[in-house]
Amino acid sequence: MKKYNLGFVSDSDIYNHVKATVLQYRRSINLKDFNKNIIDPIKLTFDSKIYGQTMQQTIESECLRQIDKTNNNCIGYFHQNLFKCAGNGWEVPANGTKGGFDVLNDNLHIYVEMKNKHNTMNAASSQKTYIKMQGKILEDDKATCMLVEIIAKKSQNIKWNIRVDGNSRSHDKIRRVSIDKFYEIVFGQKDAFFKLCKVLPDILDDVIAEDESAKLKNTVYDELDKKDFYKSLYLLAFRTYEGFENF
Repeated sequence: MKKYNLGFVSDSDIYNHVKATVLQYRRSINLKDFNKNIIDPIKLTFDSKIYGQTMQQTIESECLRQIDKTNNNCIGYFHQNLFKCAGNGWEVPANGTKGGFDVLNDNLHIYVEMKNKHNTMNAASSQKTYIKMQGKILEDDKATCMLVEIIAKKSQNIKWNIRVDGNSRSHDKIRRVSIDKFYEIVFGQKDAFFKLCKVLPDILDDVIAEDESAKLKNTVYDELDKKDFYKSLYLLAFRTYEGFENF
């Protein structure tokens, strides 16, 4: 196994965690999948002409857009479950257990809700999360609760200020923390998250080189009729429409 030299997680643990994430990715799409919700061939035609793409490039872009909806959950898995490798009392409990927190450490009395981006929660879900954290610090006066954001507005570890029922709320033990600062808390290295991001492309290259099934298999364009391409494309949506039998 290659040396990734992260220092805070073993080479085998980070390799296996990246591989597990890759294998959760949606990695195949065919014409039936592509048209499951009925694609819009008119938009694809506009996109191709306006952006100076071939239809193959436009179709491949649409395929990736459809696949991306599934893969966002995989990235959440990657960020959250990495902390299973941390040791020292860090846990990633099953959904709905241990108060519904994503990551926690009972020994350190730290309880975490993780979000991929700072704007993914609306007001209602933010209030619900904050109230859950208030409940935890009332139950455990040593507890610190954290909203950890992978993509925060900036590097931070600050009090989470929020409006609940029209009133401004904040508490020293309810924090809003960027992922780099959380890595520092968990692993004791200020630049731990940077080190992971730096080496991640190499780990992914190694995973994909080892397992060819990790690559995307996209047969959508190949399955369309190249002799009468636009007819083949437009009939995906308009087969029963008047006049299209004569396309």
